[in-house]
Amino acid sequence: MVFDNKKQNEKSEDNEQSEQIKERGSVTLKGKKHNIHYLTVIGQIEGHGVLPADTKTTKYEHVIPQLISVEEDPEIDGMMIVLNTVGGDVEAGLALAELISGMSKPTVSLVLGGGHSIGVPLAVSAKCSFIVPSATMTVHPVRTNGLVLGVPQTLDYFERMQKRITDFVCKNSNISNKDFEAFMMNTDELTTDMGTVLDGEKAVACGLIDRLGSLNEAIKSLEDMIDKN
Repeated sequence: MVFDNKKQNEKSEDNEQSEQIKERGSVTLKGKKHNIHYLTVIGQIEGHGVLPADTKTTKYEHVIPQLISVEEDPEIDGMMIVLNTVGGDVEAGLALAELISGMSKPTVSLVLGGGHSIGVPLAVSAKCSFIVPSATMTVHPVRTNGLVLGVPQTLDYFERMQKRITDFVCKNSNISNKDFEAFMMNTDELTTDMGTVLDGEKAVACGLIDRLGSLNEAIKSLEDMIDKN
């Protein structure tokens, strides 16, 4: 009877994990030493507007409760954020980045594929950031869709929004404001845009990302942080 109950509990946990992955793109795994929550940020970060059904999105209204739950759950020891994003809503992405940077538990981010646009603040929001050699970080100025008024107030608003992002990135990484802004305003690299594409090695060399490595290195770093914590 005890054995049957154990099997039922294990089956229930497996079903719960499968549902968690399917619905929210995240999972909490109980390892040999630590319980780690894995959060994925993929596609576009969806903000107040709803994106088309055929667009891969990470919905910030789903992620915010997860972050709060991870911070408050005494059984979760740390969190890994796995990113492959093309950016998205600036306000939503920055809100998630601020929440992650304000967590007391150990956090590690791992950039796979790309950490573009507002994905840059999300990548550096963790206490330690990793990037695989083949991934890229795309740094460019703030953009907007829809009606734009050609008045000084509009330009001032964009400058203030850009400053919020720049200040956050530089505060949570080892890159200087001067270097980050130079990458952002570069006109020699992107054919129809301004900005810079940094591969894994360059992202680490300039101080934007902490370390070059993949899943094993990121997990090992997170476990070391948990042990010290």
